[in-house]
Amino acid sequence: MRDESKKKGARSFIPHPFSSVPAKKRFGQNYLVDERVSERIVREVDPREGDTILEIGPGQGALTSRLLKSTDRLIAIEFDRDLVPLLRTRFASFQNLNLVEADALTVDLCAQIAPAKQAKVVANLPYYISTAILQRLIEQRSCISEMVLMLQREVVERITAPAGSSDRGFLTVLVEAYCEGEALFDVRPTAFRPVPKVWSTVMRLRVRQPSAIEERDSRLFWQIASAGFSQRRKTIFNNLRSATPELGARIDEIGGAARALELAEIEARRRAETLTLEEWVRLTGVLAVQ
Repeated sequence: MRDESKKKGARSFIPHPFSSVPAKKRFGQNYLVDERVSERIVREVDPREGDTILEIGPGQGALTSRLLKSTDRLIAIEFDRDLVPLLRTRFASFQNLNLVEADALTVDLCAQIAPAKQAKVVANLPYYISTAILQRLIEQRSCISEMVLMLQREVVERITAPAGSSDRGFLTVLVEAYCEGEALFDVRPTAFRPVPKVWSTVMRLRVRQPSAIEERDSRLFWQIASAGFSQRRKTIFNNLRSATPELGARIDEIGGAARALELAEIEARRRAETLTLEEWVRLTGVLAVQ
């Protein structure tokens, strides 16, 4: 995996037309200013004729400016009310932009994407909220074909961690069930203003059609995976015994945690990070049967 921001030659930066609006710490804003990184991200998105692109958090428009030139329809969702009027002014001449002032965690993404049935998502996600937004995107995956996301490098390492890795967690299993993921390239801190203390990684997530979990079992799958990782030092057996009342009732109906794991062919002494996606799916299938 290459570091895209480590090429030789003079660095080129996107100008700062929004200098009157400084990055807000409470929003975790770090604006992408390296043009080469922006160009590479848009190449990975690969906008094509007829595509609808959904950009979350356009910020100062580093990606927006490039996407507008290569896609028929761009929906940009920006939460910062101070940035919205500046973005409207900067891109006033583009008829293919729909700029929405909203919170990506609460807005109905599929309603924004309509009448298109699906969209590609691109985002430079603030580190403090990236996990929550990623879960939201998975919840609304019915209208998403793929995502190209810039995340903190450690988050990408967790998402792509194999079974048995200490980096593996609830987010890993969740993403793995609904998406095929790959890390694309690393981005050094100096590609942003202000400069963060951590490296970033751009990754691609292609939505699985169909997912590894049937739609009717999705909520149960989330509950089981969440319970399994609730206390990482405990075994899967002990964590299931301490599950929420709703999940605990299902486990009791099947004969208890030990019986559920036995039916799923999972050793009770194992820890959650050692389980493969197939084993999580199997356990969900056992508890889904009433």
